[in-house]
Amino acid sequence: MTKIKILLAAAATLLASGCINTPQSHDYSNFRDANPYSILVLPPINNSTEVIASYSVMSQVTTPIAESGFYVFPVALVDQTFRSNGITVAHDAHAIPIGKLREIFGADAALYITIEEYGTSYVVISSETRVTASAQLVDLRDGTVLWQGKGTASSAENRGNSGGGLVGLLVEAAVSQIVETVSDAGFDVSAVTANRMLSSEAHNGLLYGPRSPKHGQPAPSEKK
Repeated sequence: MTKIKILLAAAATLLASGCINTPQSHDYSNFRDANPYSILVLPPINNSTEVIASYSVMSQVTTPIAESGFYVFPVALVDQTFRSNGITVAHDAHAIPIGKLREIFGADAALYITIEEYGTSYVVISSETRVTASAQLVDLRDGTVLWQGKGTASSAENRGNSGGGLVGLLVEAAVSQIVETVSDAGFDVSAVTANRMLSSEAHNGLLYGPRSPKHGQPAPSEKK
């Protein structure tokens, strides 16, 4: 009983001090000082086993960035520009000096994305398509890191219980895996991941850009 009382007391102390489930706000000072207008999205580095992951994620990041109030260079044009110059691997694109990127595209900042998870997995009685990515926004004028964030989403988030017992769960998982693999559910899940990671309305997302009517206002995570 003594050990239990000690654990309960420790938990109460942590709760009182706000140390449990208290999301920390990102430091936006560099971001505000730089005040970028245009953002160049580089081809994402794909650490998953899915070949299509890079294109899937890259095609979904434009919307939350544009809706946050920034000009985004068309990702198809950016990809084609790199390929025309012999850059066909994301790691090579990420290794290009910032001065060269600014010279070619004239962008204020570049977004470096890394895909950590992408695809459909099946584990006994569950199946899901999960996409996890992290990103870093870098000022192309001086190399300062302006922002960094991470997002993840799963197709199983809003899935209800089948109510069919163990057999029902097994069938549901198998069917979900087949359907999501064939239909590439990762494309839709990528959109949710990108929005959670980049949207100016998300916790620790981008700031409101110059094109947003909320430009200059505190980010949601800064509001008390």
